[in-house]
Amino acid sequence: MDVVYSEAHLKHAPRRFISRGEWADNPEVPLRAINLVAAARAAGHRIIAPDDFGAGARRAVHSAAHLAFLESAHRRWSELDGVCGAGADVLPNTHPVRPGARYPEGVVGQAGWHVADTACPIGAGSWEAACASANVAVHAAQLVLDGAPIAYGLCRPPGHHAYGDLSGGFCLLNNIAIAAEHMRTQLARVAILDIDVHHGNGTQGIFYDRADVLFVSVHADPSDFYPFFAGYEDERGEGAGEDANLNLPVDLGEGDHAYGAAIERGVAAIRAFRPEALLVSLGFDAYVGDPLSPLTVTSGGFEAAGKAIAALATPTVLIQEGGYDCKNLGQNLTAFLTGFLG
Repeated sequence: MDVVYSEAHLKHAPRRFISRGEWADNPEVPLRAINLVAAARAAGHRIIAPDDFGAGARRAVHSAAHLAFLESAHRRWSELDGVCGAGADVLPNTHPVRPGARYPEGVVGQAGWHVADTACPIGAGSWEAACASANVAVHAAQLVLDGAPIAYGLCRPPGHHAYGDLSGGFCLLNNIAIAAEHMRTQLARVAILDIDVHHGNGTQGIFYDRADVLFVSVHADPSDFYPFFAGYEDERGEGAGEDANLNLPVDLGEGDHAYGAAIERGVAAIRAFRPEALLVSLGFDAYVGDPLSPLTVTSGGFEAAGKAIAALATPTVLIQEGGYDCKNLGQNLTAFLTGFLG
């Protein structure tokens, strides 16, 4: 299997975020990707660098204003002066009350418009890392379009919480949405299965009114867990996309059995949709040892998930999302791939 990976991810190194009113160390660290690629290499998979697919791939998903903000934000932030000055990274401290809100001219106001929370500080290298992560996803998708049965885009930063004009939840650009749109230039129907512990609210938002992209998300119940405001079972899509959105929340505290049963339900829906290709938002933060997980999924649970998804026998693009127990990320990736490839 080819693993697409870029060391440009190292240039995004957020230090802190606010969790329940307290500053905490940001868990979305470069070591996550370093450990994952080490496990893939140890398992004998080929590691390749991504091609540059240019701005067009990003523009197919994200608004021009959002892309312009992300590209220029840190430079403009660094030029701030006055009484308050500015911190090292771009962090929002105010947000619009939409609808009726006006788009501001300054970078402080735009940060609140384009960044939902404090989890994805924008540093000097964040834009370059985000573009590289999107290229990783598109390159993996292109490998599958070219005939590979599976490819793995080892993306960092992750992407599934990013909307068309809004970053958040450690995510700047929506890598899997960008990859899906790239595949749609050649395929009529694709499906996305998100098995990260957090609902893929950004991906859902991007494709919510689309019939050509089925979105299925297995995640922890959002009624008391991030992202809180989306991920409920009655969100089925709208307009042309009605019934092309399926959320399968898992009760907090549950483990392999409930997680696996939800994945089986998602697989059944995908089989009925009959996509020409499948993209998987591959998160390992449902793991019992993950610092952000309210679930208790084991490495064996990820192996079972890989086996269940492989049963679709559909060309598959794996796109890395979350997973913050750095010590055990490698074993969880190995377990999933053992199930999928075994």
